[in-house]
Amino acid sequence: MSEKEVVLTYEGLKKLEEELDYLKTTKKKEVAERIKEARGFGDLSENSEYDDAKNEQAEVEARIVTIENMLKNVKVVSDDDIDLKTVQIGNIVKVLDIEMKEEVEYMIVGPTEVDVMNNKISNESPMGMALMGKKKGAKVKVEAPMGEIEYKILEISK
Repeated sequence: MSEKEVVLTYEGLKKLEEELDYLKTTKKKEVAERIKEARGFGDLSENSEYDDAKNEQAEVEARIVTIENMLKNVKVVSDDDIDLKTVQIGNIVKVLDIEMKEEVEYMIVGPTEVDVMNNKISNESPMGMALMGKKKGAKVKVEAPMGEIEYKILEISK
């Protein structure tokens, strides 16, 4: 079975590579030290520190495998691939909420790079899907929990 392609910006790729390096070097050593210390507390069958450290070790190892699999299937969207005619991954899109008369800027990223606090939204989110492939001036409707919201694309940039 082939893995799903992971679409990342160059920035997202660097973050994943940095996280993998941190997990493989620093974090694994920290967890191994915690396990070693916890063993010194005596009976392992009733040692919650040991159990916690072993659980953390399993989580770290699982995250390493996940990142490595993602990196095997990565497609990096470079600036050269990004045009400004239509919305696509890597674009910054300024939209106007037509009803509220509010402008918002979003960066369209792949699902692994989502950072809502910094207005990085997934191309697979309802807003991202509504914007993908649209041109400047287009109006899009997005289904939200409070109902449908209409936006107008004001600007597409890198």
